Amino acid sequence: MDEEYDVIVLGTGLTECILSGIMSVNGKKVLHMDRNPYYGGESSSITPLEELYKRFGLSDSPPESMGRGRDWNVDLIPKFLMANGQLVKMLLYTEVTRYLDFKVVEGSFVYKGGKIYKVPSTETEALASNLMGMFEKRRFRKFLVFVANFDENDPKTFEGVDPKATSMRDVYKKFDLGQDVIDFTGHALALYRTDDYMDQPCLETINRIKLYSESLARYGKSPYLYPLYGLGELPQGFARLSAIYGGTYMLNKPVDEIVMENGRVVGVKSEGEVARCKQLICDPSYIPDRVRKAGQVIRVICVLSHPIKNTSDANSCQIIIPQNQVNRNSDIYVCMISYAHNVAAQGKYIAIVSTTVETSEPEAEIEPALELLEPIDQKFVAISDLYEPSDDGSESQVFASRAYDATTHFETTCNDIKDIYKRMTGSDFDFENMKRKQNDVFGEDEQ
Repeated sequence: MDEEYDVIVLGTGLTECILSGIMSVNGKKVLHMDRNPYYGGESSSITPLEELYKRFGLSDSPPESMGRGRDWNVDLIPKFLMANGQLVKMLLYTEVTRYLDFKVVEGSFVYKGGKIYKVPSTETEALASNLMGMFEKRRFRKFLVFVANFDENDPKTFEGVDPKATSMRDVYKKFDLGQDVIDFTGHALALYRTDDYMDQPCLETINRIKLYSESLARYGKSPYLYPLYGLGELPQGFARLSAIYGGTYMLNKPVDEIVMENGRVVGVKSEGEVARCKQLICDPSYIPDRVRKAGQVIRVICVLSHPIKNTSDANSCQIIIPQNQVNRNSDIYVCMISYAHNVAAQGKYIAIVSTTVETSEPEAEIEPALELLEPIDQKFVAISDLYEPSDDGSESQVFASRAYDATTHFETTCNDIKDIYKRMTGSDFDFENMKRKQNDVFGEDEQ
């Protein structure tokens, strides 16, 4: 261990494993350590089921009706991948896809007035949806056509909208869309958690709706993908990538001290030895004095013996409860997966509810979501502090990732990865560049 590395990474959460993989592909000498005996840190999948009971301090062991403990892989942090999103691009470019198998999530739903409806995201679905009246449908269809044709490099497609100045509120006004339609457009298509986006320039929202439609177009049922055996497979895939390029991994390795000299990181001390480095990447739990608390997230893992009502018996789905519908500031999300993804025993379903905590009674806040899931066989409640780095790392060369937020997809995590990459290297993250470097190692793909 007494060696010199370019980069040391602490923690094997998804953000850390992707960055470790990218740095290794870029020719950096990487040492990756984790104090835990398993991969994934906060974003791991827990197996067997007995381990989950232990982790949440339940004294009983799982009842027989739950099936075999080792058939379960339960994610601590529920997220799906957007089929056309950044994480899928990272997986494809780095060829980590060769270690993983995905299934398309069967449906995306939105909550309105106590009921759930399928999210309409194509013209045909919009025209058939019960979410809106007939005239509303025509206006919404016009809006979808505008978004689909929109090209920020071609002013002819703007229809009088200035993408960098016109607010999204004004775009909704232009198409005369009502509040319910605005709710599901902003929250179930553009996937915003709050309504702050309404007064921002509309370009970002238009691009988010395009991402949703393009992701949906790839597979048809929903824009989301989910890996067999759970999300814990993702960090392990990137860890393998890093190892192919010479990265060194050490699990179950305590970190005694991050060694600083003149305000800059020079190494990490573990079990009496020091590994030296020029840069350090880690999750917030390794540097409590360099991060600040930015709120809390509540996540409730619910084990069910039935699919969720009104979802056409889907074996996987997402439900978004827009904040306006339940008088909150931020949305409530439900991610549901099941035995079909090799994460639960036969005939069992796992629904995970998550949201940003807004009051002193977080469990009461998610009541509307839990009502949709009844009856629930067992629930596991976790309330986690959200931390973010308190400085950009330019002086110390210590780069902390942000905690995983309440969103149910990986776009915000990928933005954090790109942001850390830019601060570390001074240049923007370039997908194409990664692909080229890979070809240098593996040779061109055989046709």
